[in-house]
Amino acid sequence: MSEKIIINVGRQYGSGGRRVAEALGKKLGIPVYNNELIVEAARKSGYSAEIFAKKDEKKHFFNLFSDKYNNDDEVFKIQSEVIREIAEKGSAIFVGRASDYVLRDLDCCVNVFISCPLQIRKQFIARRRGVSVEEAEIICQKEDKWREKYYNYFTFSNWGVASNYHLCLDSSLIGVEGCADFIIDFARKCGKLK
Repeated sequence: MSEKIIINVGRQYGSGGRRVAEALGKKLGIPVYNNELIVEAARKSGYSAEIFAKKDEKKHFFNLFSDKYNNDDEVFKIQSEVIREIAEKGSAIFVGRASDYVLRDLDCCVNVFISCPLQIRKQFIARRRGVSVEEAEIICQKEDKWREKYYNYFTFSNWGVASNYHLCLDSSLIGVEGCADFIIDFARKCGKLK
């Protein structure tokens, strides 16, 4: 790889999007930023990591507090600054955090959305969390709703809508490794990766 590439991975809960990002990172030898981004944002801003973890991808629409520790817009602003600073330094893979929107002005980005049928996602979540399939379905729906609200609020766009991304993949069809390979091939064909 001779030039910088940024891959932004949006995903449905339980679709394997984080694992796809990790597979991409290993195959391309570039860092993946997910929870690490929260820690970096907290370190940079002087806030505690717990504040970022509580607000991460969960927009509190009726927040009546105005101090800096409860201001969701301020937290998003700081996370966005961290994303931009990391992207300026070199190649990176970002998971969530509306990074496709934050980095929308960069030509080196490939924006991907990973989905998977609910039936498969709830089975995966049930096994991973040790809950019933019915509970897992509720968890999937709740997490997706939070992600949608977060993305839509901060981007003025619609989470998961194909027109917001360069590539949308159903991980149930080709698996995590297959998705990673497909994204790499796509990036090469688009001239974003050499």
